[in-house]
Amino acid sequence: MPQFVGYIGIDYSGAETPTSSSSGLRVFAAEGGTSAPPSEVVPAPSPRKCWTRKGLAHWLADQIDAGPSALIGIDHAFSFPLRYFERHALSLSVALDEATPGGESKPR
Repeated sequence: MPQFVGYIGIDYSGAETPTSSSSGLRVFAAEGGTSAPPSEVVPAPSPRKCWTRKGLAHWLADQIDAGPSALIGIDHAFSFPLRYFERHALSLSVALDEATPGGESKPR
C-alpha cells in the first residue's frame, strides 16, 4: 500500500498580500495508484478567478484535516520580505552570502 494516497503540487509565483489573487498561484492534484495525470484544482467560485495565498492556505488545511495522507510540494523561493531586512537594518547581501554554498558568514 502506498504511503501517500494523494499528491498535491503548488506553483507559487507570489502575490502582493495574502488576499491578492494571483494567476501565478496554481494547484494540481493527483491520486495515488492511478495512471491519470494530475488535474488543476481551481479555487471556489468567487469574484476572484485566481487563488489567493489565504484562500489556498485554508483549502490546504481542509485537505489535510479531511485526509487521507497526501504528499504536498510547494515550488516557492521562501524568503523574508525586503521590508523585514529594512526594518531590522539587516544587509541583504550578507543574507545572500550566507545562503550561498561556499558563502562566507560576515559579522553584522
